[in-house]
Amino acid sequence: MSPPPHDDFGELYRSHGARLVVQLYAYTQDLPLAEDLVHEAFCRALDRWTRVSRYDDPVGWVRRVAWNLAISDRRRRNRDRGHARDLMAGPMPGPTPDRVVLLRALATLAMPLRRAVIMHYLGDMSVAEIANVEGATENSIKQRLHRGRAALAGHLVEPRPEVSNG
Repeated sequence: MSPPPHDDFGELYRSHGARLVVQLYAYTQDLPLAEDLVHEAFCRALDRWTRVSRYDDPVGWVRRVAWNLAISDRRRRNRDRGHARDLMAGPMPGPTPDRVVLLRALATLAMPLRRAVIMHYLGDMSVAEIANVEGATENSIKQRLHRGRAALAGHLVEPRPEVSNG
């Protein structure tokens, strides 16, 4: 018995693809994910079409692959959520008022200055390391740091307590 022509694959996809998406959507509750899983299953069938086309139930093979992919995806997501829960012992604290002021001040800097300041002061990177990452000279990075500090100075000044003369 000779294998069916390649057109049979297209017919298999047209006849069963949408129904498989509906099934997996009901399982995953995520339509784009369901579509991706079904497309992946059909891609795997196409890669093996010479063999799969000879099966008594090629759509059964595609269905099994799609369901296996869905189950694996769910396990992976559950495992990832478990790892995330393990890492997060409690709720993440909000940013401190100082952090909010700093982030707002950094947002006012031009991008090259902002990157240099962040890498140097928050990332503990040396001028040479920053120059390497930025593809710039060390003098250029020193200038960026100087200009960045000067621009930030106005935003990060501690308010002076008022003194009464009385």
